[in-house]
Amino acid sequence: MNRDLYTPPTTPPGLFDRALLSLINDERDLPFVHLILGCLGCASLGVGLFFSGRYFAYLAPAYLLFWALVYLDRFILMLHCTSHRPLFKKQHAALNQVIPWLVGPFFGETPETYFSHHMGMHHPENNLHDDLSTTMPYRRDSLAAWLHYFTSFLFTGLARLAKYHLERGNRRLLGRMIAGESAFIAMCAGLAVIDLRATLVVFVIPVVLVRFLMMAGNWGQHAFVDASDPGNAYKNSITCINTRYNKRCFNDGYHIHHHVRARTHWSELPAEFEANKAEYGRQDAIVFEGVDFFQVWMMLMLGRWDALADRFVQLPGAPMRDRDAVIAFLKSRVQPIPADGSA
Repeated sequence: MNRDLYTPPTTPPGLFDRALLSLINDERDLPFVHLILGCLGCASLGVGLFFSGRYFAYLAPAYLLFWALVYLDRFILMLHCTSHRPLFKKQHAALNQVIPWLVGPFFGETPETYFSHHMGMHHPENNLHDDLSTTMPYRRDSLAAWLHYFTSFLFTGLARLAKYHLERGNRRLLGRMIAGESAFIAMCAGLAVIDLRATLVVFVIPVVLVRFLMMAGNWGQHAFVDASDPGNAYKNSITCINTRYNKRCFNDGYHIHHHVRARTHWSELPAEFEANKAEYGRQDAIVFEGVDFFQVWMMLMLGRWDALADRFVQLPGAPMRDRDAVIAFLKSRVQPIPADGSA
């Protein structure tokens, strides 16, 4: 049974929710508006650290723990979903800036950079070699390879993204990214004069942490690539089903179909998988059950092929494999794929 399947609310919305529904494009996205309000409450606690004085050493760890465990993952995936499908109606379009510009900086997302990278580069390039976050050149079960991947992104990613958009004439996306990064840097510089400790905790540390998590997630999502057909989303992405992560993070685990049809609503993804299992099997897609992308990344870093094999889903129409064959199959999909296509 697929426990990720979306269940619509059974009770009618109250007066407050009806007012919120009048603002948004899709009533299924009402949880996003509730989440925005919660994230703003969390952000206000971050602002409070600038006034915490001698209590800072006690309050800062508590804030980061609350921030990370309650809101961080859900905010990132709300940003993802609303980048693909604008949350607010055209007549309220200005409200679509609340997530990237007002809330985002408190959750490690500099304004406009995520959109410029994810929508303007990653999806068009589809993890192929022109994708600046491609996993293909790396051996994807290697910690050393992962560290090179992450540090390259952290220290050169913005410059390479700017170059990418400039070369392709994406001047609007480039301008948005520069404006967002510049505003964030200027804000941090100004706030650091007021309180360096709080600026580091509320804004700077989250950027580094979130970029680490996003690249670990992307590595897991695109760890298993078929060298003979790397542009095929069924063979360059994975899907993770029946996870707590999907419940919290708007079915983000269904990454294969997200690359097949990126605008599919998050609530429809589990049903799509159930309806099209035969196609996933025909394509010999890789699906795991009970783990998320970050756990897949961790298992790869630790060489836990046994744990990955235990969670591998045998799809209808795919070759039947015993445990050893599953491990061999998975290992075959993590080998480096040079840009010239040579073995």
